[in-house]
Amino acid sequence: QVQLVESGGGLVQAGGSLRLSCAASGRSFSSYGMGWFRQAPGKEREFLAAVSRSGSSTYYSTYYTDSVKGRFIISRDNANNTVYLQMNSLKPEDTAVYYCAARKYTTAQAMGRMNTNALDAWGQGTLVTVSS
Repeated sequence: QVQLVESGGGLVQAGGSLRLSCAASGRSFSSYGMGWFRQAPGKEREFLAAVSRSGSSTYYSTYYTDSVKGRFIISRDNANNTVYLQMNSLKPEDTAVYYCAARKYTTAQAMGRMNTNALDAWGQGTLVTVSS
């Protein structure tokens, strides 16, 4: 099973950008669909974006009216066992702990729609704080 470690969080002003990284260890990283989630204080963990095993397909949350699509970009580098989340035009409401997760043999769209209990692995999270 893959092990995940996030990095890149921190304090940023509204309108700024951050790039989160999630490094995976273990075998067969390219066998896993990868996703990013976040959890704000007092709220449930929410799906943000997922990328397919090859990196050729992505899927973004459309649940919230203020969608992250267009501001957040997910990508992966299978040669370096890493998935990224580029976050632009950050807002104070983006403040949360950000988690990456993995699910074996899944598509990006399926990962975005499945129950979080079905995911195979989670990182420990990285805190992003956006000041106004």
